[in-house]
Amino acid sequence: MAYPGYPPQHPYPNPNDMPPYPSQGGYPGGPPPTGFNPMYPSQGVGPYPAYPPAVPGYPPAGAPGYPPAGYPPAGYPPAGYPPAGYQQAGYPPPQGYPPTSAPFPGGTPAAEYQQAPVYGGAAPPHAGAAPTASAKQFTPTIRPKEPYGPADEEADAAALRKAMKGFGTDEKAIIAILANRSNQQRQLIARKFISLYGKNLVDDLKSELGGKLEDVVVACMTPLDQYFAKELNHAISGLGTNEETLIEVLCSLNNAWIHAIKNAYQQLYGKALESDIKGDTSGCFGRLLISLCQGMRDENPVVDPGLVAADVTALFQAGQNTIGTDESTFNAILASRSLPHLREVFKQYHQTHGVPFEKVIKDEFTGSIETGLLAIVKCMTDCSNYFAERLHDSMSGAGTEDRDLIRVIVSRSECDLGDIKVAFQQKYGKSLESFIEGDCSGDYKRILIALVSD
Repeated sequence: MAYPGYPPQHPYPNPNDMPPYPSQGGYPGGPPPTGFNPMYPSQGVGPYPAYPPAVPGYPPAGAPGYPPAGYPPAGYPPAGYPPAGYQQAGYPPPQGYPPTSAPFPGGTPAAEYQQAPVYGGAAPPHAGAAPTASAKQFTPTIRPKEPYGPADEEADAAALRKAMKGFGTDEKAIIAILANRSNQQRQLIARKFISLYGKNLVDDLKSELGGKLEDVVVACMTPLDQYFAKELNHAISGLGTNEETLIEVLCSLNNAWIHAIKNAYQQLYGKALESDIKGDTSGCFGRLLISLCQGMRDENPVVDPGLVAADVTALFQAGQNTIGTDESTFNAILASRSLPHLREVFKQYHQTHGVPFEKVIKDEFTGSIETGLLAIVKCMTDCSNYFAERLHDSMSGAGTEDRDLIRVIVSRSECDLGDIKVAFQQKYGKSLESFIEGDCSGDYKRILIALVSD
């Protein structure tokens, strides 16, 4: 059966790619309605088909548990959304959304605002000016086979079965297929595999593979909202907390993804992500993560100069111009303002007070809260450079932080890993591929190189 609008062409939003609304559907903060298939928890959020298939009147009015209590949260969408001229009834439209060019309500976005334009479908009318020609297009490294239909799913499923059948395993064949398919195409292959052979593809892959190659393959085969939920759970389970993973995930994703991950977390672990974060963190750092976990960042790309000036003053008064630090002001501004707004705040702060904003953070904070706030500044200023640092840190020094290396490569490969590679080369004078060659080996190295290579 065909799924309208599936598969989406650009499934991975990030801070530089913020559509103004969470995707249609999804059940953040509460249980799904009766009949909802947990195999597709994000219901149109991210790289999965809408499930059940989009039909008029679905979900039915008054379906149990839908919408969940308290959702959408108060104040969302922000005032002025949708702008005049947008389709009101039934918004967003069931097909062709997000539009080919993400809308910029109310006027032309800041020149530095970046967006990924490849969604497919016709753009709805703009209330203001069209996006500027300077808007950046992201560069993925995974370029999935297109077009991709039932015959391709069956051929890939058969090829994977052949690679695992009999004596020995053809790892090169498995890598050649999975490293050249998108996440949504891998989900289709898995469904076709079980329909043809009555076996779970991921279970078969895990039984045939081992070590770090298995880790990468399982990551590739996991729907992204579930993958991020599992990574967050790993970061806060057991002894100690992996603050860097919490920061990376919660600081680098937009509202729609935060809500999808929270929903996946609830379904996987029977607990709310927010409650687990509260139980494992504390103080200013814990409050920052709870703020980010709300998925309430302003996503309006239009910058208000008056609000920028007010925020610059407030941050100066809360930090440099007082004894001690008013952490709550930093938290409130950095966790809630839009990407283009924060970029302008950082720029104006430096011009007005003569200090780069990163240095302000380093002077005013220490420990995990410093790391978290710096990550927000870096993500909002240059997301590619931030992830280049994350990749370099995972491979520098004694040993390799394989979980971090795998997560960044797998999760960014369909969005902006090509841009991250450029930033890596410029920052460290060596290609990302050469670092992987020197730090990894065997089939583990081969699949990482395949995912990283254009």
